Amino acid sequence: MSLVAPVTDGKIESTTSKTSSTEKTSNSTLDKEAFLSLLICEMQNQDPLEPTSNTEYISQLATFSSLEEMQNMAASMDNLRASGLVGQEVYLKSTNSTTGETNYIHGIVDYIQMSGSDVLLSVNGSLYPLSDLDSVYDQTYSTAYNMAYNWNLTLNQLPAVSKISEANRSAIEGLRASYEKMDDYQKTFITSENLDKLAQYEEQLAILKAIQDSLNNASGNTTSNGNGTSTDTSSSTATDEASEETLSDEQLAALTE
Repeated sequence: MSLVAPVTDGKIESTTSKTSSTEKTSNSTLDKEAFLSLLICEMQNQDPLEPTSNTEYISQLATFSSLEEMQNMAASMDNLRASGLVGQEVYLKSTNSTTGETNYIHGIVDYIQMSGSDVLLSVNGSLYPLSDLDSVYDQTYSTAYNMAYNWNLTLNQLPAVSKISEANRSAIEGLRASYEKMDDYQKTFITSENLDKLAQYEEQLAILKAIQDSLNNASGNTTSNGNGTSTDTSSSTATDEASEETLSDEQLAALTE
């Protein structure tokens, strides 16, 4: 097979076909329209002395049909994939074409919209191409992850074990209550190290309560009898001193206030 081009004054003239512009507008990639344009251009410029055989045309048409079918199948797969994303929690990675900055968008896919051959996802009131999809999260996983994140955040905001006071009791008891309300799957997101840390907080709270109770009992037992003398509380004071050895100066000051 050979191709011919117009000749003027013994020189071959360069020709510009629609195919060239098609290739430029499609970033040097050929779609089915470009393939058909090439086939037509080939038929128009073939050498009449050596025309293309029918077998070659049939082979090229078969290739064209296969290309079209593959493109249609890819489009159908994109549509099916996008339909399954409705109601799912996703992360999108969007790149600004001007600045090149990459932003991550998190939200629920409300619906999908077809724009020609493109599939658009509606997230947080805006439309994004399917190609921006970065990751998809199961709702159960997302719920467990968020619960564990908030739980760990509250735990890490507590002071050191040696510096806690009664003011931290509600936060510590709240952490324990939140953990007990989690199901088995959600509890797997809490590390054993953080559970041990919570247990240490609870032990320190128990010591604080025991000392506070001892101080209250000592204050109640120091009363005057009928002869005007006071009751001896040395035994309870000794117990208090033994317990106070396990506490820091800050905690002792908080208890005696």
